[in-house]
Amino acid sequence: MIIDFDEEKGEEMNGFSPSGGGFGGREEEEKKYDRDPEFAEILGSCLDDPQKAQSKMEERLRKKRNKILHTKTGSAEPMKVKFNKFDFSNSYIWFEFYNAPLPKDISLICDTIRSWHIVGRLGGCNSMNIQLSQSPLDKRPNYDAIQGVNVTPTTFYNIGDLEIQDNLARIWVDIGTSEPLLLDALINALTQISFEYAFHASVFFFSNK
Repeated sequence: MIIDFDEEKGEEMNGFSPSGGGFGGREEEEKKYDRDPEFAEILGSCLDDPQKAQSKMEERLRKKRNKILHTKTGSAEPMKVKFNKFDFSNSYIWFEFYNAPLPKDISLICDTIRSWHIVGRLGGCNSMNIQLSQSPLDKRPNYDAIQGVNVTPTTFYNIGDLEIQDNLARIWVDIGTSEPLLLDALINALTQISFEYAFHASVFFFSNK
C-alpha cells in the first residue's frame, strides 16, 4: 500500500488525513456544543452563581470521565531508533512494526509525517534561531526579530510516498539542509505516539546511496 504525500493530488493532503476528513471536525464539535442544553445552562449561570456553575461542571466531568480519560494503548517499551550513514538529501526512513499496523495507526503516522514535513518546509525547525529555548527561565522572554530574520534559513526540500507492506513501512526524504533538529522533532513525536496511542516499532534512518 502506498500513501501519497503530494499536497496537490487531491483530498488526502488537503484534509491532512488519509480519510479526507478535512478541518470540518472542529466546526461540527462547536455546533454540537451549541445544541447542548446542559452546557448552555452551566455557561448561563456562571456569572450569577459561579459556585453553582463550578459544582455542575464538576458533576458533568465525573459523569463523562470515562469518555474524557482514555487508557494508554501504546507500548511500554521505548521505540528503537538507529542510524546508518544517513544522508539529509537522499535517505529512507524505515518503520518496523511489532505487528502489522492498524488503519488508525497508519492514519496517525501519516498525520505526524505530514505535520513534520510542513513545519520543516516552513523553516520551523532551525537550530540557528532558538532564541526562546536559550533564554533564562527566570526572566521575561524576549525575541529579537532582526536576529531571527537574518539567520540562515532551513527548509525541507521534498518527501516521497509512505510505502507499507505487512509490518514494514518506509518513506524517502530529501531534507536538504543538514538540520538535526528536524530529526529530533520527528523522533520525539513518534516516540510519544508509540507510547501513548498506537504501535510498538523501530525506526531506522538509512542513506539511499
